[in-house]
Amino acid sequence: MRTFDSILPYLKKSYSRIAAGIVMLILVDVVQLAVPKVMQHAIDSIQARSIDSAGLAWIGLIIFGLAIAVMILRFFWRVLIIGNSFQIEKSLRQDFYNHLLKLSQNFFNRSKTGDLMAYATNDLNAVRMLFGIGLIAAMDIVLMTVASFSFMVSINWRLTLLAIIPMPFLTLTIRHFGKKMHKRFANVQQSFATLSGRVQESISGIRIVKAFVQENTELDKIDEVSHDFVKQNMALAKIAGVFHPFMGFVISTSIVITLYFGGRAAIRGDITIGGFIAFFQYLGMLVWPMIAIGWIVDMYQRGTASLKRLNEIFTVNPEVNDDLADSSITELNGSIRLSNLSFRYGEDLPLIFNDISMKIDAGKTLAIVGPTGCGKTTLIELLVRIYNPQPESIFIDDKELFSIPLQVLRRDAVLVPQDIFLFSDTIANNIRLGNPDTTDDAVYEAAKTARVYDEIMDFEHKFDTMVGERGITLSGGQKQRVAIARALLTNPRILILDDALSAVDTKTERHILERLIELRRGRTTIIIAHRISSIQHADKIIVLGDAKIAERGNHKDLIIQRGLYNDLYEKQKIRAKLEGEDL
Repeated sequence: MRTFDSILPYLKKSYSRIAAGIVMLILVDVVQLAVPKVMQHAIDSIQARSIDSAGLAWIGLIIFGLAIAVMILRFFWRVLIIGNSFQIEKSLRQDFYNHLLKLSQNFFNRSKTGDLMAYATNDLNAVRMLFGIGLIAAMDIVLMTVASFSFMVSINWRLTLLAIIPMPFLTLTIRHFGKKMHKRFANVQQSFATLSGRVQESISGIRIVKAFVQENTELDKIDEVSHDFVKQNMALAKIAGVFHPFMGFVISTSIVITLYFGGRAAIRGDITIGGFIAFFQYLGMLVWPMIAIGWIVDMYQRGTASLKRLNEIFTVNPEVNDDLADSSITELNGSIRLSNLSFRYGEDLPLIFNDISMKIDAGKTLAIVGPTGCGKTTLIELLVRIYNPQPESIFIDDKELFSIPLQVLRRDAVLVPQDIFLFSDTIANNIRLGNPDTTDDAVYEAAKTARVYDEIMDFEHKFDTMVGERGITLSGGQKQRVAIARALLTNPRILILDDALSAVDTKTERHILERLIELRRGRTTIIIAHRISSIQHADKIIVLGDAKIAERGNHKDLIIQRGLYNDLYEKQKIRAKLEGEDL
């Protein structure tokens, strides 16, 4: 992808506003260019004593009117061009976020949150500046340079040639410093991304930082990345510190040449005083484009560096997509079949599953147990296509998994993961996340089923209690039960609980699951749990181990087999007896 390919659609959508803004800019320049000519006429008329007080008053009114016109026209081009640049930034940010939502889990496993935040803030701001004030400045440079130069030539071509002698040095300066500025700004943006990520991580883990008295260590880490950010900015500032003053030096040289040779020409009478003053004013107008060239080069290098960084994200294709989806599939029933499923996270990594097969009928309850790291979570993540399984290995309702549209799959197969995420919102809104239009009564009923209703009612603001970022104001068990209530409210055809009650006591877990299985009769439920007591009533239980299904059956069958499941059950019975609990 070429650098500007990704931005062209946004420019095309707003070409009418951009064109109108450019017309306003042209009119502003025309009005500005007329002022020196009016001044030249007035001064030459005064020198020739061919104008009276009324004539001077009219000239004053003309200049005043031109100033009003410039003010009004500048207002409109700023609204049209700069306002449009904010619209482009908004659209680009929305599309950037929309693209992130489509990307697969592997992308986020490799990316840091701070990096993505830098893309969505600093980089987008640099692009906005380039296509807002940068676009206007670039157009203004062309118009004012050509027009001012033409008027200067019309006044005195010899003086014009003398005045532009230093200008070629600008080209050499821009060429020399442009590439360096581009590279150093890219380094600044990368450093900013690292700093954002470090600060975000530190704040998110503030409770752990305080719990282990690591404030000074974290401060040192922030100081280290902050120092690097300052270092990269200083490297950029040094380039700008040489570039911009040298531009001013070249321009000042032109002014000195004009003042000396133009003054001599005026003294000799080769040019009128009015013409000399007008020439100086046009040179001043030519000075702005010369200064703006440096500004535009700086902005261009920043903007293109940021756009290239954004393009790197936009060119990432989601691994999990609907390329093979069958749009005629609009809902699921809930039967699941694995057929010779094998999976590993990478070519060089060990197999998580090796040729496993099993089936669960629609409306039944499946429990999955096994030692830590055996692949329980991986299995259900493959089922909802957080990761892609091998083709023809997972079927839902006898439909190959890749043929089911992702929206349908994830609407009808709801996963409550181990790592519960709650948004910084009210408890009620977190529960109704998957069904925003649901009634309060339905929210309360879901909370009762998840056995969290009474605890919520003990809060001062009850269901309107703000849970804080990531649900920080709730306990682990409360967060899990709120997440279960959220899943129950959508009443999915397939509900998957990935050890989602690990933070509650055994008795509460058993009551919740028994009530849940009762309510979900006729709908498929998959439960991952470490406590055997929680899954005894499941229709089918599979035990994972050594990349395969080691055992399968219901609770009684597995106890009779005297295998891994029975060992887990006996150990948990002993532990429960020691802790005074019923299993």
